[in-house]
Amino acid sequence: MKPVCFNINTMRRFLKPIAVCFIFLIAGLHSSAQDSSEISGWKATAKKLADGKYELSFTVPALNGWQLYDPNINFEDFKTSELIFPDSSITQVGKFELTAPTKKIKTPLSEDSTFEVFENGTTFKATIQINGTIPANLRGIFTYTYGKGIDEFKPGNSFEFSAALEGGVDCKIRILVPSIDIENPVASFGDEIDKKSGYITIFLLGLLGGLIALLTPCVFPMIPLTVSFFTKQAENKGSAIRKALLYGFFIFLIYVLFTVPFHIAGQTNPDVFNNISTGVGLNLFFFIIFVVFAFSFFGFYEITLPSSVANKMNAKAGIGSLLGIFFMALTLVIVSFSCTGPVFGTFLASVLEQGPWPLTVAAAGFGVALGLPFALFAMFPNWLKKMPKSGGWMTNIKVVLGFIELALAVKFLANADNVKQWGILKREIFVAIWIIIGLCIVAYLLGLFKKKSAGIKTKFSAIRIFFILLFASFTAYLVPGLFNIPAAKLKLISGFPPPACYSIYSNPVNCDKPILDYDEAVQLAKQQNKPILIDFTGWACVNCRRMEEKVWTNSKVEKMMKEDFILVSLYVDEKRKLPACQQTVYTTKSGIEKSIVTVGDRWSTFQIENFHATSQPQYAIISPDEKALVRTKFYTPSAKEFAAWLQHGLDAFKKHNSGK
Repeated sequence: MKPVCFNINTMRRFLKPIAVCFIFLIAGLHSSAQDSSEISGWKATAKKLADGKYELSFTVPALNGWQLYDPNINFEDFKTSELIFPDSSITQVGKFELTAPTKKIKTPLSEDSTFEVFENGTTFKATIQINGTIPANLRGIFTYTYGKGIDEFKPGNSFEFSAALEGGVDCKIRILVPSIDIENPVASFGDEIDKKSGYITIFLLGLLGGLIALLTPCVFPMIPLTVSFFTKQAENKGSAIRKALLYGFFIFLIYVLFTVPFHIAGQTNPDVFNNISTGVGLNLFFFIIFVVFAFSFFGFYEITLPSSVANKMNAKAGIGSLLGIFFMALTLVIVSFSCTGPVFGTFLASVLEQGPWPLTVAAAGFGVALGLPFALFAMFPNWLKKMPKSGGWMTNIKVVLGFIELALAVKFLANADNVKQWGILKREIFVAIWIIIGLCIVAYLLGLFKKKSAGIKTKFSAIRIFFILLFASFTAYLVPGLFNIPAAKLKLISGFPPPACYSIYSNPVNCDKPILDYDEAVQLAKQQNKPILIDFTGWACVNCRRMEEKVWTNSKVEKMMKEDFILVSLYVDEKRKLPACQQTVYTTKSGIEKSIVTVGDRWSTFQIENFHATSQPQYAIISPDEKALVRTKFYTPSAKEFAAWLQHGLDAFKKHNSGK
């Protein structure tokens, strides 16, 4: 059976809805639901009818020439009006009550039917039932539909409202704790607040990703062709080197420029990167895209640029000297995207939650690895003779990369599953899938997937044997992860599988469940007179899992954390909604209004306001009376260093107590 080949145009129908969802996801991070239609001036009030039962009134004074649809109309695909509440314990009882006369009109949706509309200001009333704690202020969204006869039809408009409820309980949550002054702790030991740790590691990881992408069939054959082009076109060797250096620099620059929009986005919303990286929609988007690219690597189809785009890029590559070299570099970046895109996307996604600068550093490493060979081979053209020729080995790399992309796709699906707690990819299921992928890689390298009729025998070179043993050993290493035993920790891949507590077993042996509420931890700390160790973490945080599975399990660290501290883990990407009475709009110290709807909203804002950071993991030690004892600590792979920081926290606690 021949591979099916098609280009980006063929995939457009498949990718378009995904892209649209992705765009709306990003746009949603920068704006909240607002009444942005031509109809404005909505007001909401509430009247108590009985215990737990209220009447909501939605009044609009004028329609400004528009026609407002009857809120009780149900079309095939949607309702003209709907009440959306942040808590499932709040429900609407019956239909909307109308208080003004209506007019019948025809709409663009139906030529045979007429619908009731309002042409003047009106009030809609709705009865709601609240089962549970009644909030002092009820927040929600009222959607409505309006238009003008058969000419215009505008559904899905929203009015975000807040209405005071008689007899409601004011259960405000604490976010800013004035007594926590992290810039002036009892002891100054720890990381600086603005410390950007791990840049060298991130750069090296990006460099590694670029080297891997360099070996793909989309890029590797271009090296001798491009260098030969510069050598032949240049007047002398110096000119060839200069052009090749510019070519390599432009490749680097293009990848760095890709991260500029993230810096702009970070100025308006400091925790936008956490929201993006842990968003269910984005992780599912990456899951689908990586599966698509993986099967492209397997040869089922080929993803190529539309010929019109490629021709335009090639034409611009011949314009002028400097501009022409830039467009040559841009052409390489775009044309090779089918091979480099998944690798580049993997490394960017792994550091996305850390902010814009780690993204830029990773992109810089990736760009250096791709651009540097072109400059080096132009400077030393004799090296070209020593380069391995393109051949079957590149196909092997591409197929193996396809399997690795599948494994990473599973990771993105696991991120979404962990955040939403669907229970689809629990830890042991995740490990089992990786074992299957590992066995497939070994089987492919052994030549078991090749057709016998091909008549080509697999050559077992030393390099092939090395990789067979490598992937076979790694697959065997994963096997204990299927069982409920201490060896299932799998420290070598800590951070990639779901947490140990997210297990198919009812009582996983490697799971120690911490306290999950800050106020509860404060009360317990006062009772036991112990300092509080705050762990800002996330379900989709790779470095958080590495700390838990490699550093926290150190005998000294584990003993100190269990005996000397009250540990509380605050998940900044927890999507579970807060009780209705705790949901609010919080004004940050910088004057930005932020909706606090989910548990994650609360803890991410709590982290930013009190500890001036957005990345995870971040660790803080405070006293029971909520005083900062030491500076915070970020990702620290050294158990010895982390234990020293904990000890300084204990020493500061003793000093604080003695000074009272």
